[in-house]
Amino acid sequence: MTTLDQSYRHCRRVSRRHGTTYFWSTKLLPRSKQPHVHALYALARTADDIVDRPAASGIGPGDALAGFAEQFFDDIDAGRSDLPVLAAAVDTVRRYDIDAGIFRRFFGAMAMDLTVTTYATWDELLVYMDGSAAVIGEMMLPILEPVDPAAALGPARDLGLAFQLTNFLRDISEDLDRGRQYLPQDELQGFGVDLAERRAGPEFVALMRFETDRCRELYRSAEAGIELLPPRSARCIRAAHTVYGQILDRIERLDYDVFNTRARVPTATKLALTARQLVG
Repeated sequence: MTTLDQSYRHCRRVSRRHGTTYFWSTKLLPRSKQPHVHALYALARTADDIVDRPAASGIGPGDALAGFAEQFFDDIDAGRSDLPVLAAAVDTVRRYDIDAGIFRRFFGAMAMDLTVTTYATWDELLVYMDGSAAVIGEMMLPILEPVDPAAALGPARDLGLAFQLTNFLRDISEDLDRGRQYLPQDELQGFGVDLAERRAGPEFVALMRFETDRCRELYRSAEAGIELLPPRSARCIRAAHTVYGQILDRIERLDYDVFNTRARVPTATKLALTARQLVG
C-alpha cells in the first residue's frame, strides 16, 4: 500500500526526471502548491508512457491505458488510491475540485495515439490537441488560482497548445520513428514536404517558419492569462513560457534541421531563466 506522502514524493521524482522545465518552474510556486503540479504531471507522464512503451507484462497499450484510466476514475469516486501515481493525483483532483471531464478528454486523446497516425488539417489536429494539451492548462487553473478563471481559461488552453506544438516541431524525427506525423497533411502537401525524407530542404524550412509563427501566436495569446495570476503563480508560468519559447529559438538556430540535432535548452539555462523570475 502506498501512503499519500509516498505518492507525492514519487510524483516529484517523476517530474524531476522527465519534466525539467516544469519541475524548475514549479519551484516558483508556493511550497504548498508544488506537490499538486507534480501529481498532475506524473499522471500525464504515466499515461503517455503506457502509450509509447510496451508493458513488460505483455498487456497491450490499449488495454493498459483503459485499465489505468478506469482505475483513476474509480479512485476519484472512492476518494483515495493505493497506487504510487494515482494516490497523489486523486488527492489533487478532489482537493482542488478539478472537473473529471477534463481527464476523460485527456485519456481520449491518449487513446487516439494508438490508432491515429496522421491528421488531415489543423482543425483535425486541434481535436487531438484539445485533449492532449489544452486540457493541461485547464487542469492547472484551479491550482494557480487566477483572479478571473473564466478570462484565464482561453489563454491557459493556448499555452498548453503552444507547448505541445513546440514539442511537435522539435520531435518530428522521433515521432516518425513511432509512425506518427503531427503536422497537418494539407500543410505538408501545400509546402511540398514529405517528412519521411527527413530532409531540411527549402520547402521544409518554409513550412517550419509557418509553423513557428503559428506557435508564437499561441504564446502571445497565452500572455494575457499570466497577467490574471497571483504573483507567484505568474512567475511560475512565465518561466515555463520563456523556457519553451527558447526551444523555438534553438530550432531556428539549427536552420530548422530537427532531423539531425534535437533542439535542447540546457538545464543551466533553464535554471537561469527560472531564477530571473525571482528578481524580475
